[in-house]
Parts: sequence; structure tokens; C-alpha cells
Amino acid sequence: MTGPGAQDGFDRVLVVDFGAQYARLIARRVREAHVYSEIVPRQITAAEVAARRPVGLILSGGPASVYAADAYTLDPAILDLGIPVLGICYGHQLLARMLGGEVARTDAAEFGKAELAVAAPGLLLEGLPERQGVWMSHRDAVVRAPQGFTVTATTPASPVAVMEDRGAGRFGVQFHPEVGHTPRGEEILKAFLFAACGARPTWTRTSIIEQAVAAVRRQVGGERVLCGLSGGVDSAVAAALVHRAVGDRLTCVFIDHGLLRAGEAEQVEATFRSHFRVDLLHVRAADRFLAALAGVTDPEAKRKAIGETFIRVFEEVAAARSDARFLVQGTLYPDVIESGTPDAARIKSHHNVGGLPADMRLELVEPLRELFKDEVRAVGEELGLPEEMVWRQPFPGPGLAVRIIGEVTPERLDILRAADAIILEEVRRAGLYRQLWQAFGVLPAVRSVGVQGDERTYAYPLIVRAVTSEDAMTADWARLPYDVLERISSRVINEVPGINRVAYDISSKPPSTIEWE
Repeated sequence: MTGPGAQDGFDRVLVVDFGAQYARLIARRVREAHVYSEIVPRQITAAEVAARRPVGLILSGGPASVYAADAYTLDPAILDLGIPVLGICYGHQLLARMLGGEVARTDAAEFGKAELAVAAPGLLLEGLPERQGVWMSHRDAVVRAPQGFTVTATTPASPVAVMEDRGAGRFGVQFHPEVGHTPRGEEILKAFLFAACGARPTWTRTSIIEQAVAAVRRQVGGERVLCGLSGGVDSAVAAALVHRAVGDRLTCVFIDHGLLRAGEAEQVEATFRSHFRVDLLHVRAADRFLAALAGVTDPEAKRKAIGETFIRVFEEVAAARSDARFLVQGTLYPDVIESGTPDAARIKSHHNVGGLPADMRLELVEPLRELFKDEVRAVGEELGLPEEMVWRQPFPGPGLAVRIIGEVTPERLDILRAADAIILEEVRRAGLYRQLWQAFGVLPAVRSVGVQGDERTYAYPLIVRAVTSEDAMTADWARLPYDVLERISSRVINEVPGINRVAYDISSKPPSTIEWE
């Protein structure tokens, strides 16, 4: 499925990614203003931009220098399309250089907080204080604005901190309005979206549902549809959306792959049957998945083996169900980005994106493909899904297979299940479940020496991982209270045979990922 656009009732803003760590955050901030945004590669052509019919373009920041020999650039014809453009940081410098301004390495770099001083009236800063704090991250700076531009604000190290050619619809800011450390950044972005672009704030949970339902009906027509149900919020919301579109032509398929947490298969089936009046098929295929994973240790190979096995099971179910040819997945935008795009490196092949076999016979229906997790949860609430389903912590499709570092075996699965259950019990007991994005255990396939009951032990260590996040694109390690960590460690070592050591992961994303594999 393609993303929504103006033809679907949504105005579209394209965020051109120049390798910025904040490109995803820019897109999120635009959506939070109820305007649909989409990240596109820097290689996009003017013809491709015009075909998407955006009401505005935002050029992201980036790590390079605009005057370097291999500097990222933009198709110059894009600036002749008459579409309002906002350059941020590197995008600001690129816009200035392409239009005849001057960018140079200044004596003083700016990293962190800086004070912005208004120098002239302008659209972006209209109604804001004469002086305000902004967040900077740059060494180069625009030292001369292009002809026709007005410099509307400066900082001590940026003589052209804000510039605009209002008549031509071209704007640039050296700082990062998308980050929380720029207190009035949201207002600056809204000024561009609404005053410069004339965007309509129609990207709401209600409109998302209406357009998704219409898109599903266009795609599947009157045919039968299968939905891969995992029990998580993504597949549940996808199922609810598609059920609204096709009614009793939907069959949900829950595949128990043997890689679930303790009691999860029973919980998923009970929860789903109590809240959905939809045909549900429970397929038990643990032996099949374990056979596919035998001897496999590489994370990418694991994900691809699991993805292919999922599809083969779905294809067999489809053949037995009047040969249904559509498969619904709860694929999200971060899944697509991490699995690799023309301008984003592959971080990991999500089993439902990069892990799919090339010869699959089912056509995918992905109503959530353009959404972040928080948007999916909002849609789930609007659809009336129960709180315990909407706010369930994410659990990877490959399950515990990507939380066992090394070969997946029945023994290691049993050990990790028992330890993971204790982690979640203690997190809930402390009232922290809703505050955390995820909390779970990781079992490396190594052993360490310990002593229990005056005897030597040689057992597995357990890594406890807990993070906070808004959308899984970035995450910070959670500062769990010491008493919670102490209870987890004590219970795991005393109650789970095979573990004699517990460690806590204090790395953030980036540079790490949330899951270990």
C-alpha cells in the first residue's frame, strides 16, 4: 500500500533526509501538528516530488559540510516547483548555498543551548519573544544570506540564524526547532506548516481510520483476508481496522511459534476472543519454527528463517481457507526504516519486512505501514480496543528467539521464559509498566562461574533491559530504582535454575538497538 496524500484528504509534507539523527523527529513533530509527513531520500528528483503533491518540504540536518567535495545536495529543480521549503541546520546551509548565499566555518561552533535574538520581523518568529533559547549543533554557519532573503534572527556564532524569502516561500533556521530543548520550536514549525504552506490539520486519529478503511476496501475488493495476529497492539489494531473494512471476510490467524513468553499463547487467545467477534484460528507450530532455527546463530539469519516460516504457514492456511490471497500485517513505519530504505542503512531485517521470502504467494495489506507506535495506540483507543491491549509493551515478532544470543534451544527458551516473567512481575509491582517502553530479559549463550550453597556453579547470565521511548526510533535506558533491580536479581537467581548472574543494560539507542538482535 502506498502512503496517504492530498488525494486522500491529507496534506503532505516531505522531510528530505540528509543523514540527520533528527529526521524522524521532524516527521513526528509535523504529525503532532496533525499534518501528514513522510521521510524521503535526498536523491529524490523534482519529478518525484511533484508526483507526491506536497504542500511543503523540510530539509533536515546532517553531519556533513555543504562545501565538502562529497557533500549531500538536492535536485536544484525542486526549488523551482513553487513549494514552500524550510531548511533546518544542514538544510538551512544547503538552501543558502544553492541560492547564492555563503556558508563558512566560523571561529566559534555552537553545540547546545544558544540565545536567539530577533533582528527583523518575519513569518517564522511572529509573535515570539525578541530573545529566546534554541538548541544548536553545528560548526559551519550561513555568513551571508542569498539575495532576496531577510535575516530575521541571529545568535553570537550564527550571523544568519533565521532567514526567509517570504514571497518565494523559502525559509531557513540554523537551530533545531524539532527538539524539546528549543522551547518555542513547535510554534516555529507550525508557523511554517500553516502560515507558509497553508496545510490543513486533518491528520487525526478519526481521519486516519476513515482513510485506512477506504484504502483496504480498494485493495481487497470482495475477497477473503487473513490477518496475522500476535496479540500485540500493532496486529490487534490492524485486525480491527481491516474488520471494519471487510467484516466477516476476515480470518485472524494466531501462530504459536513456541517463542512466546510464559502463558502468552493462552492470554492472547482469551483476550482476543473476549473482545473481537472475528473468526480466529490458533495454529500450533512450535516444532516447525524450532527446526528452522536449529544451529542458527546469526541474528539476520534468525529473522529471515522466522519470517519465511511465518509466511509458509500463512500460505498453507490460505490454501485451506478458499485460497485467500491477502495477508494483513501490523507493519509500522519504524519497521520499514530499520529494515533498510534507499537512504537508510539496514539496522535489522524485521521479520515482517526484510525477512519476507521473495516468492511469497500472499499479497500484503499493511494499514499501519506509515504510522509510528504512538499513532497506532491512538487509533486503537479510537477503535475502542481494551486498555490492556493498546498499552501492552512491544514484543518482537520473532519472540524470544532474538533475546537469546546464540542458538535457540528448548532449554534456553524455558530459562528465559521463567526469568522474563519475573522481570515483568516486578515491573508491574513497582507501578512502572506504563512508564516503560519495554522491559525484558536477554539470555546470552555463554556461561559464567558462580557459587551457590558453597558449591561452584557454571550457568547463564541474564541481562535485564528496560528503556523509555516515544516511538522506538530512539530510546534511553530506564533508571530503574535499585530496590526493583535487587528484587529482580534475587528472584531470578533463586527461582530460575540455570542462571547465576544478573546484569543491567545501560546503553541507549543509538548507538545500541532496543532488542539485542
